Amino acid sequence: MSITKADSTDLDTVKTITCTTINDIYPHYYPAGAVEFFLHHHSDENIRKDIDSGRVYLCRNGAGNITGTVTVRDNEILRLFVLPEYQGNGCGRELLEYAERKIAENYDEIVIDASLCAKGIYLKRGYKETEYHTIKTDNGDLLCYDVMKKQI
Repeated sequence: MSITKADSTDLDTVKTITCTTINDIYPHYYPAGAVEFFLHHHSDENIRKDIDSGRVYLCRNGAGNITGTVTVRDNEILRLFVLPEYQGNGCGRELLEYAERKIAENYDEIVIDASLCAKGIYLKRGYKETEYHTIKTDNGDLLCYDVMKKQI
């Protein structure tokens, strides 16, 4: 596996990874309004801004297929998604470790907003829950997530 920085030509790839993962995985954990909130939150505009700022990275497997993405903004890990068909093959771990190394170059703490479906992974990696949030979506559904931190 290899990790490379995304460029402007990768917008559709990052969007596809993000939306496919949200649409396939999140409905098992969240109501429809929360899933729609996540899809809107990870809009083309938000992804483009992060790519243009040099914050987005892609994971390629040994066959050269792009399997996942992560965004690193200051000491925060954002938008860590692995296509469902590649989950369990180490791409998520590679992306997380890469993001942690990038953050460790300038910070001593990592912050991540953890969705319900990813929380267990972060707990196993030494992250601690520091805050719990709920957002009421437009249709009245609740989106719940934890802010998690890890000292490095």
